[in-house]
Amino acid sequence: MNQGQEGRAFQNPDARGRSVSVLIVLSLIVVIGIFLGSSSVTTIEAGTRGVLKTFGEITGVLEEGLHFRMPFITSVTIVEVRTQRYESNSSAASRDLQTVTTQVVINYRPDAGQVDRLVREIGVDYERRVVDPAIQESIKAATARFTAEELITRRPEVSELIQRGLSERLTPRGVIVESVSITDFNFSPEFARAIEAKQVAEQDALRAARELERARIEAQQQVARAEAEAKARLEIARAEAEALRLQREVISAELLQLRFIERWDGVMPRFVGGENSLLPMLSIPSSEVLGSQAPAPQRAPAEAPAPAPANEQPATSP
Repeated sequence: MNQGQEGRAFQNPDARGRSVSVLIVLSLIVVIGIFLGSSSVTTIEAGTRGVLKTFGEITGVLEEGLHFRMPFITSVTIVEVRTQRYESNSSAASRDLQTVTTQVVINYRPDAGQVDRLVREIGVDYERRVVDPAIQESIKAATARFTAEELITRRPEVSELIQRGLSERLTPRGVIVESVSITDFNFSPEFARAIEAKQVAEQDALRAARELERARIEAQQQVARAEAEAKARLEIARAEAEALRLQREVISAELLQLRFIERWDGVMPRFVGGENSLLPMLSIPSSEVLGSQAPAPQRAPAEAPAPAPANEQPATSP
């Protein structure tokens, strides 16, 4: 009996060992299965594309979503095809040989239909390899076509020229340029002071021109007022002359006598001027003057008395 118990005791360690080995193997199989399963599934996020490589060779492009692939044989390179922003500073010489530092912001994106070509010919570091050099070259070429002053006054043309140059360089490489924005121009301190002085001079000239125009308008207004006043005075003089002419046509001796009588106060002058002195005149009442103006009634002529004889004495009353 003791021997049977000892035999079973020797058999138990082997059974336990086999059980542990089985569990380890199963665990390894599960881990390998999970690893293989995860390696055979690829998720492509929105706004990206997956470049599929088989043993390093590009064999396709994966769209957005879930995709299955062969693990350990294939690999996927993710390329973002959303609009990307790139800021760059470039120093160049203008047409009048002024050093100008231009700060631009570029919006671009890789062509979704050419991501496999982009990865094959350039790689995922295309921004450093092709985008930045193209920006530098386009800015220099555009800046050389304008003077320093024109870069400021004709900024939209400069921006359009830079964008056209970038499109010519990057579109064949699979990069689409959407927009170019010039955010700033930096000039040398001497040129900046010269521009400021010129602007001040132009403002002074504009102010002087406005003041001259205002003075000219005021002078014209004064001339117009003077002409109007002169015209009014001329019309008044013409009216007065016409009135005098009409009065001369209607004035007569009877009218003058009537006007004198209307204004006479009825008192005769007391003195009248002579050659050497004043001569007194009688003061005649107006009633007598007016009475004398009335015509006297006609009377029958009376016979004059016969003259007395020369030797006849006049009769005396007793």
